[in-house]
Amino acid sequence: MAGRNGRTVRDLRRANRTAVLQRLYFDGPLSRFELGPATGLSSGSVSNVVSDLVTDGLVEEAGSVDSDGGRPRTLLRVAPGSGHMIGVDVGETRVRIELFDLTLTELARAERPLAQRRYEVEGIVGHIRDGVAEVLAEARIAPEQLLGVGIGVPGIVERTPDRGAVVHGQTIGWYDVPLESLLRATSQLPESVPYFIDNGAKTLGQAEMWFGGGRGARNAVVVLFGSGVGACLVTPEVEHGRAVEWGHLTVRVRGRRCRCGALGCLEAYAGAESLIERWREEGGRPPADEETALTALLAAAYPPEGTEADPVALAVLEETAEYLGAGLSDLINLFQPERILIGGWAGLQLGARFLPSVRRYAMSYALRHPAEKVTVDLGRLGPDAVTVGAAILPLADFFTRGGRRAEPVPEGPAPAWRTAMEERTPH
Repeated sequence: MAGRNGRTVRDLRRANRTAVLQRLYFDGPLSRFELGPATGLSSGSVSNVVSDLVTDGLVEEAGSVDSDGGRPRTLLRVAPGSGHMIGVDVGETRVRIELFDLTLTELARAERPLAQRRYEVEGIVGHIRDGVAEVLAEARIAPEQLLGVGIGVPGIVERTPDRGAVVHGQTIGWYDVPLESLLRATSQLPESVPYFIDNGAKTLGQAEMWFGGGRGARNAVVVLFGSGVGACLVTPEVEHGRAVEWGHLTVRVRGRRCRCGALGCLEAYAGAESLIERWREEGGRPPADEETALTALLAAAYPPEGTEADPVALAVLEETAEYLGAGLSDLINLFQPERILIGGWAGLQLGARFLPSVRRYAMSYALRHPAEKVTVDLGRLGPDAVTVGAAILPLADFFTRGGRRAEPVPEGPAPAWRTAMEERTPH
């Protein structure tokens, strides 16, 4: 039966379960007494919901705490082993796959290097498929125990009713790639296990907002600084974040050629790939591996005390800091965030040495009023943040369902992935 606001009793129960699960997840362990004011539910509703969650194996006791003059209160927490998620980062140098329990404790991981930055679709699909099988086998977790597989990818993700998530990754040569359908066609996972595919900057933002430097902020921008650059915008209206193709803002008319094909993009000046290329053009001799090359550039620009710095390396880094700061000023002027967090392997590697210059340029280019209200810092979750954020995608869905697993796919016409594979198979 639906109430006046259109909500059914089932909707209400799901919302109550979601409220209790989330408070225990983020603030637990908590007692039943503490859960009342934390969720806004009556003591009777809390008792009923907790009883259901304990019966379902999602909540367990976690000791007790003394009360004022009464019996000790039992503490409750989310049961770590009651569900599992896989997070995948389709990165610039490797595909990383990690298996987590419900509290996001890592149980197993696999990495597949990308030789010469090759993004052939079939190769990436194979890396994900084999990596998922590997981490499940290592942790001895049955596929049926998964809440889902979250995947962070470069580019724009479009959701379609017939093919699922489709990726448009112009910088990696992906056009209209039905990634979800392709994974369904080759994976050994049951069809009841959902895939959640989204932009890698958005999954980074989700991780930082839930567990990192974004906690407590209502308006924030999380920047992914790797070979290229991207960003995730979080506002009260877009609480789960929205990926913005920040790296492809034009910062110089008729400027350097970006890997997307356009001229003068921010990424052509501020991404690690372009940074290293500019060092090479000025006479530097970086190693072939991009991460090693960035380390060498930093070492040349900031040598040990008593050693002379390489002026070319220092000049390239300073120019990159100015472009990145100018790009951040656009985000400040457009969105007026409370916080900007810089993550990604390159952002973290450049770290504290690079950040003061970036912050200084950002403040100088931005309007004074919004600039006075924003802080610019490094993300707190390290190089695995995209993978953690990807794993959060099925976890967030699980919470939205009140701790219920996704409904099995019903029997019916041939699934869209089968049609997609037939179209791709030569006859």
